[in-house]
Parts: sequence; C-alpha cells; structure tokens
Amino acid sequence: MSVLVTQEAPDFTSAAVLADGTIVDNFSLSSLKGKKIMLFFYPLDFTFVCPSEILAHHHRVAQFAEKGCEVVGVSVDSQFTHNAWRNTSVDDGGLGAVSFPLVADVNHSIMEAYGIVHPAGIALRASFLIDEDFVVRHQVVNDLPLGRNVDEMLRMVDALDFHTTHGEVCPAGWNKGDEGMKDTPEGVADYLSKHGDDL
Repeated sequence: MSVLVTQEAPDFTSAAVLADGTIVDNFSLSSLKGKKIMLFFYPLDFTFVCPSEILAHHHRVAQFAEKGCEVVGVSVDSQFTHNAWRNTSVDDGGLGAVSFPLVADVNHSIMEAYGIVHPAGIALRASFLIDEDFVVRHQVVNDLPLGRNVDEMLRMVDALDFHTTHGEVCPAGWNKGDEGMKDTPEGVADYLSKHGDDL
C-alpha cells in the first residue's frame, strides 16, 4: 500500500472509453494537467457495488466540473468491456452513457503505480484528488465491500480550493461556507473558542 499524498501523481497512458463513447488507445492522465482531477479505481465491470459508485460519480460530474475538477475511472477491464457496460442500460445492470472516461488497466500497471492492488489482483476502491500541479492532495482507499461517499470527495475539492484561495486550513467537518482556521496557536484557540463544542 502506498500513500501518495504530497507526491506527483503517477502518470499513465492507456486505452479508454471517453465520455462521448469514443474508444481511444492513448488516453493520458497528464493531458488533464492544469485542472484538478478526481481519479478513482474500482474492482471490475459488471459487478455489484461498482455500478452504484460509478453512477454516483456520473450524477455529480457537473458539480465536479463547476469546481474545475475532471473525473476519471479506472479498472482492470478492457476498453471493450467498459464500452459494453456503457451500452447496457441501468435497468439491466449496466451504466448507460456515463460522462467521464473509463480507463483500461489490463496489464495492472496503473493500479500498481498507485499502490492499491487487492490480493485477488484487482483494484481496491481508491480515490485520489490531484491538484492543478499534478500533486496528490487527498486519497482514500476502501476494501471491496465498502462503497465510497462521492459527496465527501466533493467536500475535499471545496476544502482544497478554500485552502488554496485563503491560505487557511480546514478543521474537522468543514464545509463550503464555513469559517476556516489560521494555522497558528492563536488561530486554533480562536476557532476552538467559537466552535469547539460543535465538533
């Protein structure tokens, strides 16, 4: 297992199905450099928890876009399996036309680079928030039975933007519109005197 936070995101070029349904052989993560990226891994197409997570991301793509954040999904399935899953309706256990790329990691090199390989040889449920400078700023890794909360990732994008804009830090439970904290002893004391009982 790797902790990549504070490190440059491992780049990759691989086959993918793009948001418009085009199949390409050379999707590159670094092509999105200069934007925030929410890169997430899931175990396998045509499974159980995975479609619920992918649809949760799909339903929030516009919210990520409003925050200047691209969404990219990765699994060990081929681009052709991704395409078949996108062409299967939700009512039949498929995804429909999700509006972000699904990357094929058939040789497992991407999940190995990100350090999130399950003992069964598939990816854990891992998400990485990458900033405009291509640095990993947040990651979360779940075991296979535990589905992610995509709204929490949206919150982390807001927190990153707040810190970048204001230079303040985001205390526990911070949400967009909340007061931040100055990273000084005085700042901590001031924040806790106002909000300590609400934490």
